[in-house]
Amino acid sequence: MNRDRGAPASRLSADRRRLSSPTMRAKHGLPVVLMIVFALTRVPGLLPVNFSAVYGLLFCAGVYFAGRMAWWLPLATMATTDVGLGIYYYVTAGIAGFQPYLLVNYAMYAVLIALGRCFRPRTSWVVLLGGGVFGAVLFYLLTNTAAWFLNPFGNPEYTKDLAGWIIALTKGTAGYPQTWEFFRNTLLSGGLFTGLFAGAMKLSAALEPKEAPAAEAESDDDEEAEAPAAEPEQAKG
Repeated sequence: MNRDRGAPASRLSADRRRLSSPTMRAKHGLPVVLMIVFALTRVPGLLPVNFSAVYGLLFCAGVYFAGRMAWWLPLATMATTDVGLGIYYYVTAGIAGFQPYLLVNYAMYAVLIALGRCFRPRTSWVVLLGGGVFGAVLFYLLTNTAAWFLNPFGNPEYTKDLAGWIIALTKGTAGYPQTWEFFRNTLLSGGLFTGLFAGAMKLSAALEPKEAPAAEAESDDDEEAEAPAAEPEQAKG
């Protein structure tokens, strides 16, 4: 029987088990502390417009968080902070923060997590950085395309043609910062927070040398459990 079949999936599972083990969570406070820090970065006025930790951290949650936690914890954090921001802006500026178009953003949040699930925790830092930047670019393109197509605020600039789409991606609505500035901040923040979080995880893994053999042994045990037992050799007459 070919023991290499399914080995990459086993190694990926072992990597995620090691990085999300009780020892790792207790020592480094991941992933809950990470989400608390992320929530604090959403305090109004703390960061420049569209300069957000969301792109990099959702991508890295997909890479490093184990099982269903990779989905429900970051999305629940996003929803909770969005409710808080909606109340804040309604009280302070009379702006209704709860709009149907936000569902597009949540669909894209799920895409970022799914993109992260395509990478391994052992993937090089440079490749993970590239994945986080790609996710930020994808988020910008798709959400601005949706804003142009749905046009929830009836912006006259967003005509349903190529020119209107280009305006949505580059200039935006009159009276607001141009969307290319949003793209710049999206790109920079996506790269920054992906690099910081992936670097921290690489450092954490390097400080836990005893975890790796245990995870690999567990992976080998899983493979052997799946292998059929060898038939006993017949006695020679």
